[in-house]
This record gives sequence, structure tokens and C-alpha cells, in this order.
Amino acid sequence: MIRPIQFGIDRLLADPVLRRPLVGKRVALLAHPASVTADLTHSLDALAALPDLRLSAAFGPQHGLRGDKQDNMVESPDFRDPLHGIPVFSLYGEVRRPTAAMMDSFDILLVDLQDLGCRIYTFITTLRYVLEAAARHGKSVWVLDRPNPAGRPVEGLTLRDGWESFVGAGAMPMRHGLTMGELGHWFIVTLKLDVDYRVIEMSGWQPGAAPGYGWPLGERTWINPSPNAPNLWMARAYAGTVMLEGTTLSEGRGTTRPLEIFGAPDIDARAVLAEMHAFAPHWLAGCKLREIWFEPTFHKHAGKLCNGIQIHAEGPAYDHAAFRPWRLQALAFKAIRRLYPDYPLWRDFAYEYEYDRLAIDLINGSPLLREWVDDPLAPLTAMDALAQSDETAWHAAQLGILLY
Repeated sequence: MIRPIQFGIDRLLADPVLRRPLVGKRVALLAHPASVTADLTHSLDALAALPDLRLSAAFGPQHGLRGDKQDNMVESPDFRDPLHGIPVFSLYGEVRRPTAAMMDSFDILLVDLQDLGCRIYTFITTLRYVLEAAARHGKSVWVLDRPNPAGRPVEGLTLRDGWESFVGAGAMPMRHGLTMGELGHWFIVTLKLDVDYRVIEMSGWQPGAAPGYGWPLGERTWINPSPNAPNLWMARAYAGTVMLEGTTLSEGRGTTRPLEIFGAPDIDARAVLAEMHAFAPHWLAGCKLREIWFEPTFHKHAGKLCNGIQIHAEGPAYDHAAFRPWRLQALAFKAIRRLYPDYPLWRDFAYEYEYDRLAIDLINGSPLLREWVDDPLAPLTAMDALAQSDETAWHAAQLGILLY
């Protein structure tokens, strides 16, 4: 029997006993556009309406507290909230880590961020940074937990030593399978942080239950946590399609299906798809791939007709346990390299304020995947074995921190 789900924010709002430790304290909120209650009220507004809570500040991550910035490396300013009169500090503006002055604005920080279950998503890094700052300044952090919409499956290479960045908060695989509350516990353990930390857990979350397998389809409305995260199907594919940001291929920004599609004006998508099936058909399980044509209205290849592929991680073809988006996208790169040995696949540009390392390597947490793609003699088994080893190790690392 599936129980109705309650997210952490809704449990906190409904239960004065849970809120009792907040009474008399200065409380701040770290949130974004998807930080909404069951009735779609933004968490900041819902918390401000509580008579027993004193909101002293708010924080916004990448793309802003209410959702004001479309692309990467587009910063949000600090401002004063016009409705509630409190300062709103940007953690994606002049600073990425909260300053001492910001930390002095509260006693307890509530973190209410909808994640996508992928290491690259910068809200994870922001969580790490606020935990580290809280440990230094003697502040408390509560995570109001939300589902991992990609569910529990784990996939991809683990970030290697020395490759930490704003898109790589720690040594986890690309698809980590944890909630934000669980990630907080993992950061505290691995970084050996001495911080007062609490998770307001969800009730009724069943990540293995169909049809959502992580997201409560039919119970909760999907709200974009970032501008190009428009639906659950994108969230499922994201652990693979995010790698497109490190390539010259369009990831569908400037279309209505970003990060579910990929392509370019100068590739034959039908040939790419055939090569993928010939090289590693078992890496394509659990979804349906379809040749498409699309024209981005902005971003890469804007105004140009692109031939590409759409990943359908929904419908009767979807198999949650079998779908492996990281391998699928890696296979697409390999197929393009095999068909077009000299294709300028890797994008050389500043990525999340890193100027000296290739974006594809930052995204993957090492050069290993790029080197495998570019090596014509590298066998499929080499990458599969490396990823399987990392995935097994991560499953072991999760022991003791899973809350559900």
C-alpha cells in the first residue's frame, strides 16, 4: 500500500513540535523556485506566515531564490525581499560560499532544495559549502528533505582526487541515488565536520514504487528546480545528458525539451544510432531512442537545423532498473568519434568559473571518460569495468546514511 507523501517542508509546517527548537531563534531559508509546499506556496512565504517563526534572512543558489537566471555563469545579486523585508543573499553572485556577515544573519538555516540526483547539479555543492560554513561559525543546519526524482540507482565514474569543483562537490558517482538530507550526512562524515545537523525527513517516500520511481507522480506537481529542468523525464536522463554541456553538441537548450535531446547540424543521427546499437546495444536498455530534427532558438547552434536523438525515459519502454543514462550518453560520444574521428566534439570554454580544465573533464570528475572516447583501441569492457567498480564502492559508502 502506497502512503501519501509529505515532504520535509510540509511536515515542518504541519507540526509545531518539530518547529519547537526554532522558536526564539533567527531562522534563514536556502531555497529556489521548486521550494514549494503541497499547495504550491513558496516555502519562504509559507514559513513567513507562521506566527512562531522569526525569519531573519534567505539565501538563493544558482538561478536564484525565485528563479531569475536562465543559463550557467549568470549571477544573481543580493537584494531585500519586497514582501517580507528580509535580506536575500546570493550564493551564486559575488560569492559561492557564504561570508561571515551572511552567516551572522541567522542561528538556524533551513535548506529546502529540490535536487535531481546528479553530482553535477550545483545545489549539492552549495549544501556542502553551507555545512562547512556552519561548522566554522557554530550555526545549525536543517535539511527539509525532498525526493530524489531519479530514484535509488547508482551510475557513473566517481570523481577523482583533485577534481573537486563547483560541479563536483565530492567523490561520488554521477548518479548518486541519495536525497539532499542523506547527502548532508555524507558530507559531514567524509569531511569530518562538527556541525549541528538535522533532517526533517519525508514521510511516505517510496523510491522503488511505480510509476514515479523516486518522484510521486500524481501526488505532487513538478516545478522546475532550474530553468532547463522541465519534467521528470529530463531528471531521469540528466546524469547522462548533462555531459553534453562539455561538448559542441546541442543539449536542447533553446528548445522545449532541454537535456532530453542532443544533436548538431553536421551529424547523421540515424548513423549514430546504428553505431550505438552495433557497439553496445545493452547500454541502451530501459528507454526508447528516436531520431529527431530540431532548431534551437538560443544557445549552441541557435537558428540552425540539427539532426539528433531524443531519449524517451517514459512510457511503456521505460525500465527504471535497466535505464543507464550515463552509459547511454557515453556511448553516443563513442559512436560519434568512431563515425567522425576528427569531429570537434569537446567544447573548449570556461565552465562554472573553471578556465584551465576541459568542461567534459570537470563534469566527469576526471579525464577518464574523454580519454576512453578518444582512444580508438579502448574496448567497451574497460569503461564498463571501471564504472562498475566505482558503483559497487559507492553502494558500500551509502551504508549507514540512507534514511528511507
